[in-house]
Amino acid sequence: MRPSLVILSTGLVSSVGLSAPATCAAIRAGVANPSETRFINSAGEWIMAHQVVLDRPVWGRARLVRMAAMAITECLANVPRSDWSLIPLLLCVAERERPGRLAGLDTELFAEIQRELAVEFAPASSIIPHGRVSAHVALIHARTLLGNSSTSLVLIAATDSLLSWPTLSVYERNERLLTAENSNGFMPGEGAGALLLGTERAPPQLACVGLGLGHEPAHIDSGEPLRGDGLAQAIGAALAEAGCAIHDLDFRITDLSGEQYFFKEASLAVARLLRVRKEEFDIWHAAQCLGETGALAGLVAIAVTDAACRKAYAPGPGVLYHAANDCTRRAAAVFRFETA
Repeated sequence: MRPSLVILSTGLVSSVGLSAPATCAAIRAGVANPSETRFINSAGEWIMAHQVVLDRPVWGRARLVRMAAMAITECLANVPRSDWSLIPLLLCVAERERPGRLAGLDTELFAEIQRELAVEFAPASSIIPHGRVSAHVALIHARTLLGNSSTSLVLIAATDSLLSWPTLSVYERNERLLTAENSNGFMPGEGAGALLLGTERAPPQLACVGLGLGHEPAHIDSGEPLRGDGLAQAIGAALAEAGCAIHDLDFRITDLSGEQYFFKEASLAVARLLRVRKEEFDIWHAAQCLGETGALAGLVAIAVTDAACRKAYAPGPGVLYHAANDCTRRAAAVFRFETA
């Protein structure tokens, strides 16, 4: 039997808050903080983005390191520092297909974060380079680690930024950025997050009870007709693991960031699976406050879900989270908040 993954603590660094409580409160209130970047689009206008304000200006990989270290430190605040080296770190980063992807994410970033924190994480640590579906892949990996080894804790962290010209220029050229003339686009963002996972904790607790992955051949750049098969496959697999149907869940939280393609895909996937009429099936997307945050999106969704359930403003205890990469990867997870 697969162990349930329990969320023990969270950490977030975002454009609307430098901690998980601050970020989740801002998202709940619908607060956004976009600002002008250093980059200009083809119309001669400043590109707007959701930028993290740090205590000292750093750029490139050093910025990712700084944000990740802040989120991890918050997440592990209640764990003795002497025990950090016993915890595997699964580090979520941008997918290798990302245009303008920073060099060294697979080879240098992990070591740089360890140096920033002055710690070496457990040997079972690894890099998860799958962008917006990284959180799901990391959860699957974490479940394996917790079920097959002596470790009792696993740390998942993510750090990402779309705020570089090699990345923005490609999205701008392909008309994927949100502008005054283009409503079918996203606003780029950045940030970092961390989740500490275990298998046992006294309720109340948020537990991941189902995970699923899928493959979508009609990805956003394919030109093929979209049917939502890949996302439906991922959601169906997660529901099967959780032992429930989609109508048993209370709301959805997703990585949707403004592009019509992904909203259409989500609608098609749910339509394929929903067989019982629901009066309400709310859909949450933190990107309206944080922008497109890439590999961070999954951790934000989980942290927001945890906060919403603990503070009793979630529509109910059953939650579906789903995500989609620009390429073919699709993923879903079912969470349940347990009170007794």
